Amino acid sequence: MTDEAKRLFSREYKLAALQRMLAGENVSALARELGVRRKYLYQWRERFRAGGPLALRSRAPPDALTTAQRRIAELERKVGQQQVELDFFQRALRQVREVRQRSGAPGGTASTRSSKR
Repeated sequence: MTDEAKRLFSREYKLAALQRMLAGENVSALARELGVRRKYLYQWRERFRAGGPLALRSRAPPDALTTAQRRIAELERKVGQQQVELDFFQRALRQVREVRQRSGAPGGTASTRSSKR
């Protein structure tokens, strides 16, 4: 194990590095400046996305709690995405209903009977 791999970084240090990374700083330059490998920055980012700041606490392998927290975060993201989609389809349905109501007025498009074969 290299000296770099043995180094432990505080949660605050990792969060500060991630904040700079997510603000758009060049990852290679940031890694050089901080003296860490780029892969660690990406690992920290993925851990943060999966479990928030608490996931940056240590480099230990994930335990059951960490795994559960990641799963919860994943499901919360999925629920959020589904809510966005639901809102979209509700707005679309509302617009379709408004168009259909207007088409019943004089000069509007009328429905036709379906043909039977």
